[in-house]
Amino acid sequence: MSKSQWKWENATAGALAGFATVAVTHPLDVVRTRFQVNDGRVPNLPTYKSTANALLTIARLERLRGFYAGFFPAVLGSSVSWGLYFFFYGRAKERYSRNRDERLSAGLHLASAAEAGGLVCLCTNPIWLIKTRLQLQTHLHQNRHYSGLYDALRTILKEEGWTALYRGIVPSLLLVSHGAIQFTAYEELRKVIIDFKQSKRNPESSSNLLNSVDYALLGGSSKIAAILFTYPVQVIRARLQVKRTVHLSF
Repeated sequence: MSKSQWKWENATAGALAGFATVAVTHPLDVVRTRFQVNDGRVPNLPTYKSTANALLTIARLERLRGFYAGFFPAVLGSSVSWGLYFFFYGRAKERYSRNRDERLSAGLHLASAAEAGGLVCLCTNPIWLIKTRLQLQTHLHQNRHYSGLYDALRTILKEEGWTALYRGIVPSLLLVSHGAIQFTAYEELRKVIIDFKQSKRNPESSSNLLNSVDYALLGGSSKIAAILFTYPVQVIRARLQVKRTVHLSF
């Protein structure tokens, strides 16, 4: 398999993984976004006591529509982001490691992930901004601002200008560290598991040493590590992306 084909296959796999993740977890993402923005003093946003209370309230007052507010831009953004991330990550990693031993340090993975994350951020910030605004439209809004992705894009460009699509871009760029931390943790944990398993049996290729459970643990552990370090920046980004007619008090 050529390196070019490998990069495109990983980009495709990343896009499909992004779609599957959003389809399953979007209701929780809606709750997270509303918690991030609402400090209890925000007009037109309900106040929830807990995650369980939020889920029950949305189910009672907004039905399925509330759980899947902003679903299309979320799917689009996640699929495009992960697809581009794997593509840019593969290209950057290939370039950085051209004249190096890939096992020298974690720096190679960190630099590759940071570069890929920055490029993806610049490409997808408008999609995430629209997703955030759609998720914040609740039953308390007498008139919904946007009816969907296209209407939101058209309305924002008309009323606020193209620069509004890049609100929150600074914390978004800071969140490049999320992907960098996740991929670095993933690669380093993967090496540890491979070395451990190789010490217990005769040498064989790393692709045969790891099973689906190992990959699930690697993905979950690296994601948790990234979230713990970057969550405060996510809160800041969400508040910056709120439509200016919603007045936040900090």
